[in-house]
Amino acid sequence: MDQIRAGWFSEISDLWPGQCFSLKVQEVLFHERSKYQDVLIVQTTNHGRALILDGIIQCTEFDEFSYQEMIAFLPLCAHPQPKRVLIVGGGDGGVAREVQKHPLVQEFVQVEIDEVVIEASKKYLPFMAEGFSSSKLILKVCDGFEYMKNHKNQFDVIITDSSDPVGPAVNLFTESYFKLLKEALKPNGIICSQSGTVWSDLDQVKDTLSNCKRHFPNVKYAMSSVPTYPNGQIGYLVASLEASRDLTSPSIRFGTKEVEEYGLRYYNADIHKASFVLPNFVDKLLFS
Repeated sequence: MDQIRAGWFSEISDLWPGQCFSLKVQEVLFHERSKYQDVLIVQTTNHGRALILDGIIQCTEFDEFSYQEMIAFLPLCAHPQPKRVLIVGGGDGGVAREVQKHPLVQEFVQVEIDEVVIEASKKYLPFMAEGFSSSKLILKVCDGFEYMKNHKNQFDVIITDSSDPVGPAVNLFTESYFKLLKEALKPNGIICSQSGTVWSDLDQVKDTLSNCKRHFPNVKYAMSSVPTYPNGQIGYLVASLEASRDLTSPSIRFGTKEVEEYGLRYYNADIHKASFVLPNFVDKLLFS
């Protein structure tokens, strides 16, 4: 709350020094300190409703669909048979909203540690939290680490929708976490994790990919545009236990009919392929 001054919320963080993004606040809808983090939901004047955790913007109504669709459909469409899926995090319900759309997904489990985020999202972010009403969903309020330790070799796809590598999410970028992901996957499994921005977190992105490469033979990095994230860009680590799998080209292609039926506003087969085309300086540091 101390980041709202003169009617503006400003995202000030050591993760992106020397810069901040500000949203004009019309009304504070929810504010509570949970067991794990500070949870704030505001109504903004130009970006709809916004979820802010520990002073960092997680999503806004204006552009959340870009992130939710990409982190869900990059791995789901790269896998030929994504029948059983695990979502780690994603307490706002946005990833669940997208995962349940995929016609081959028969069941998905979501583990979210912070029940306050879930309940606040259901009340104040219904356009995202509608994912929680899916008949395909099994929702667990628990620690993702502990859940995966007890559920090995069970999932075709695991999606990690985490906040940035500070606070309760810091462990979701470590080598030990990728080891757990590997063990929880079926032999040809695919993962996708939120992996920061190359414009201010490139060293962190490199470290995260290095941690993943210790356990996965096939690791890629994709990007999409999200204006209210730092520098307007977010990255996705996509990795497979199948070394020969082409993650950059969808095994399952949605045509015009599917795009309309699923209400997709960002993701399509061409975007899938294009998102893995990296600027020279990024490709050189991450993959040379």
